[in-house]
Amino acid sequence: MTSIFGQALGSEFARLHPALRRRFGLEPDQTCLGRGVMRRVWRGPAYLEPFLRLGTLRNILFPESGWNVPFTIENHAYVDGLGRETVSFVRTFDVANGRRRRFDATMIQVPGVGVVDFLGTHQHLAVALDLQVVDGALDIRSRAQAFVLPGGRSVALPLWATVVARVRERYDDEAQEYVIDVRVEHPRWGPVFGYDGRFVCEFAERPASALVMPYRERAAPVGWAA
Repeated sequence: MTSIFGQALGSEFARLHPALRRRFGLEPDQTCLGRGVMRRVWRGPAYLEPFLRLGTLRNILFPESGWNVPFTIENHAYVDGLGRETVSFVRTFDVANGRRRRFDATMIQVPGVGVVDFLGTHQHLAVALDLQVVDGALDIRSRAQAFVLPGGRSVALPLWATVVARVRERYDDEAQEYVIDVRVEHPRWGPVFGYDGRFVCEFAERPASALVMPYRERAAPVGWAA
């Protein structure tokens, strides 16, 4: 079986750094646990705080910022309740003593569309992703976005409500660490949220825990291939 990222990238997958091929090549019942430190976690202007705080209700973004923030990422590959090969991206940030924030996502491969990222605990928000291999690194950029309702009905987000997420992940051979840089921006409001830092990974063969799965699973948005 080919991973969802291997399916999306095709022959380009072989151009990824070997460490990234391992991380993004997970197949069902395989897991990757990353631990490290985000050098910086930042947010945009203060007027965005209510929006970011609202995101904490569904583990989508958060308002805290800081330097040298302990970080974990849990990637588990599994087959979801709709029969789709799925990979979890559960990120946990220790933003302060006694306070943790999670940023959850699950990704699937949709024929004719590519990798689709469902954000949060209830898969309300679906984002189509563009993937590109650049000098062995993986560049990810968001494109079409939709709010998904029960039954697969969806509402395409208008431009004013759409943000652009950019992710670059590479591998530092000398330090033997994964290096990540995430930026979320709005075309009008500017920078919204982001983080950058480093982590190391452990790989294992084990089923995904319910703790990393969304509370609800939703079909691909109408207009996108199922």
